[in-house]
Amino acid sequence: MIDFFIKVKQQERQNLPFVIYSKPNKNALVGFFQKNDHLYFADDFTESGFVFSPFDGNQIILIPKNQSQKWASQLSTSAEKQHSNFTVSENHKDKEHFKNLVQKGIDSIRKGVLSKVVLSREEIIDLPGFDIVSIFEKLVRTYPTAFCYCWFHPKIGLWMGASPERLLKAQKNQFYTMALAGTQTFEDDMEVIWGNKEKEEQQLVTDFILTNLKDVTTEVNVSSPYTLKSGNLLHIKTDIEGIVNPDSNLKEIVSILHPTPAVCGLPKRVAKDFILQHEGYDRAYYTGFLGELNRKVEPKGKLKSDLYVNLRCMQIKIAPDNATTKVHLYMGCGITKDSIPENEWEESVNKSMTIKKIIG
Repeated sequence: MIDFFIKVKQQERQNLPFVIYSKPNKNALVGFFQKNDHLYFADDFTESGFVFSPFDGNQIILIPKNQSQKWASQLSTSAEKQHSNFTVSENHKDKEHFKNLVQKGIDSIRKGVLSKVVLSREEIIDLPGFDIVSIFEKLVRTYPTAFCYCWFHPKIGLWMGASPERLLKAQKNQFYTMALAGTQTFEDDMEVIWGNKEKEEQQLVTDFILTNLKDVTTEVNVSSPYTLKSGNLLHIKTDIEGIVNPDSNLKEIVSILHPTPAVCGLPKRVAKDFILQHEGYDRAYYTGFLGELNRKVEPKGKLKSDLYVNLRCMQIKIAPDNATTKVHLYMGCGITKDSIPENEWEESVNKSMTIKKIIG
């Protein structure tokens, strides 16, 4: 593992693109270290490597396998107990802005313009002495059930996160995805009870996926909804898997799923336009997707893709003098007709602690 992180530091000093990541419930670290600083793109999803897509789905960046060194390592089991110095705090101006944004969403839903919309906010924190390796190690150890990553390109920037949500796993004609929505804070020994607002929000996501995959699949199996724990948060999750039609392809499936109602809303186009018009900032790669594209799986050499939604993430902007680092955090909430602006603000504050635990 020491050699793995030495390689990360070398790549960082050379200002060359790389991605390092660990999959949920796995003890393995994987890295793609690009040999040049060229900006590659995934055009038709027949490419192989690691993709990084923005929310709008345009210009999906690729760290190509054939232009990179691939490294793998095991995460050591020894680790100090991590503590966070951050406490839950409120910025009155940010709070009022977000509550007003949520109310606009509720009003549009009650007028029948939208069924659901996912609204988010950005929070910027000053962080002195930022170190990629130590923060990434802390992220992986704190959230072992999430997809943890650190992605860098000198022409785009540095992103890091721990996503609880898989967009798509695909191998040959088989696929798996999930519907994930609804949020509450986890407390020890609590009885988990979901309200109608959260249940409705999650059902909208499930129905959207099933309806839109109907024409490109021959078989679909759906689990009953169940509670998923992700860090200090709980969500409602439904597993969806099946068989893809022979004349369908990976790019088509991804375009159907992304962005899901869990990060955008319904109807998709109307919700997306509402977000772009009213949120007041550029999501960039937050609520985009990322992951392995066409990885060859031995011994039969089948191609497998494993993509995740870019949630619980941060963008890190390091000053030229390396003195002060600006960390941009992103938090979103699913808004339905039953949403209460004050509650949505509190949910966004709870979600911000996912990353504040890591950088504190």
